[in-house]
Amino acid sequence: MSAQPNIARDSESASRADSRQSLRAISFGDPAVSIDRKADGTTYLRPLRVLPDYPVRITDRLHHWASATPDRVFMAQREGGRGWRQITYAELLTASRHIASALLARGLSAQKPVVILSGNSIDHALVAFGALYAGIPYCPVSAAYSLVSRDYGKLAHVMKLLTPGLVFADDADKFADALTANVSLGTEIAAAFGRVQGRDVTTLADLMATPLHPDLDAAHDRIGPDTIAKFLLTSGSTGNPKAVINTQRMICANQVMIRETLAFLKDEPPVIVDWLPWNHTFGGNHNIGLTLYNGGSMYLDAGKPVPGGIEETVRNLREISPTVYFNVPKGYESLLPYLRDDAALRDKFFGRLHAMFFSGAALAPHIWNGLDELSVQATGARVPMLTGLGATETAPFFMSVTPRTSRSGHVGLPVPGNEAKLVPNNGKLEVRARGPNVTPGYWRQPDTTKAAFDEEGFYKLGDALKPADANDLHAGFDFDGRIAEDFKLASGTWVSVGPLRARFIAACAPLVRDVVIAGINRDEIAALVVLDLDGCRLINPTLPPDDLKVTAADPLVRDAFRERFTRFLSSATGSSNRITRAILFDASLSIDCGEVTDKGSINQRAVLEHRKVLIDELYAAPPPEHVITLN
Repeated sequence: MSAQPNIARDSESASRADSRQSLRAISFGDPAVSIDRKADGTTYLRPLRVLPDYPVRITDRLHHWASATPDRVFMAQREGGRGWRQITYAELLTASRHIASALLARGLSAQKPVVILSGNSIDHALVAFGALYAGIPYCPVSAAYSLVSRDYGKLAHVMKLLTPGLVFADDADKFADALTANVSLGTEIAAAFGRVQGRDVTTLADLMATPLHPDLDAAHDRIGPDTIAKFLLTSGSTGNPKAVINTQRMICANQVMIRETLAFLKDEPPVIVDWLPWNHTFGGNHNIGLTLYNGGSMYLDAGKPVPGGIEETVRNLREISPTVYFNVPKGYESLLPYLRDDAALRDKFFGRLHAMFFSGAALAPHIWNGLDELSVQATGARVPMLTGLGATETAPFFMSVTPRTSRSGHVGLPVPGNEAKLVPNNGKLEVRARGPNVTPGYWRQPDTTKAAFDEEGFYKLGDALKPADANDLHAGFDFDGRIAEDFKLASGTWVSVGPLRARFIAACAPLVRDVVIAGINRDEIAALVVLDLDGCRLINPTLPPDDLKVTAADPLVRDAFRERFTRFLSSATGSSNRITRAILFDASLSIDCGEVTDKGSINQRAVLEHRKVLIDELYAAPPPEHVITLN
């Protein structure tokens, strides 16, 4: 879960005004808050409902379900042509205890944690739960740091920051180069299979065969609310990974917040088909956590919302009917044509679905409308679409919409257990969070930690919000951009980047996936445009699926973009939202330079810093031919 760009409320409400079919009735904890507004404009939002008690450690829930439903599937993963590999709650508990014993025998600790380089897999989960059971922190690292990066810069930084005692990769052959280059000779390497030339590799089977440690139960009992469960990496504005401390208190409290808000999780154990990466808080905390906490089953989806990847997601959804579905907007966009064309798939997908959930970006109205229409066809009602606001530092659940208030750009109100503080900042309201789900800080970065909190202990998310209804703060809040992204033109006029980005993307749909807004100390605003290759092929089906250079130069694409760009410019109301020139990126952004994260999020500041040549071209007089200019 993360902050989402805001789409102009009026235009979206108009485009979705025909959604008159009733919503599917689901159990949901509507947030209600008290509002305390100070004379300086600072406003505190405090939920009226008290957060119920939560466990001391997340593995308490593993013990509960292993006793109550030992044979229920906790996780399943396709294994080649052999169908689904499954692990039950009882099997997970047994494996966790043996792996925990192996980790305890090695003397691992927060100073020497476990680092996991793999993507989502049952083997990854086994090592993670073994570490959780032992009270030894682990850190899931994006596979892109090992497999996409060209210089291993981020991975090298992570290894230096964390000083791991054991590094696990499910496939040692696949990660061999990264392991050789970044894991010191004194650090143990473990893997489910494969080898690394010149290095001893401990097998996962060996870890699981370890006899139970004599101190195992006592070590588990010593785990308390402040015990570090894991480190999650976040790049922030600099692109340099920081290790966000995630304690047992954070994770356990947040799961109760989720359960009390998404109250349908109490009605039946959730069934999830999920691809969201575990090195991010949405997949790794929110989704795995709610599966475990509520005794559910997670089916790992090896698909991705890209050509050649979405087909695997469709294959899985033809077999597994989810009770709640989580995705990013691009994922819903990629899935929509298959749901539209296949009635059996549509019935399977919507048949027992309580709700859908999106995060990471705004969900375009035409995608939302399409999902509404198809769910009505399948069930006679609209399946609620939910979203909210959160961060890695909030574990992540912080604010939530309700089924009846949900719309793209709306983030709702803080959920029970959280307080929100809204602070006036250059004409906006900066939002801050306080609660048991908020991180104590960043590992081995005391100065960064200190700067992240205000004098009252509120975590500064760096996001701005605005009231959905200026006369009624109980109506919730809309996302209003990132504070650090906003800038002034040469005239002194402030440019609110977040809302402007979202409106530009919506106006140029389906051609544009994202946009970087330039114009600091300039006379006018310009745009560096990241194309959506799938959307561009709707304009010209002959385009190759993965060639940005060809796509950016294609006359049909450029004409279609110019037409949308012109319409967008005509809606400008002043210099703060008037974009007059643009460049279409013809090469991928760099993960090594921090321009883009492994989940595809664009770092505005990093792009502006590393693309100064392109920015000079944007503002050149006369501009080069590839710059699209409007009067």
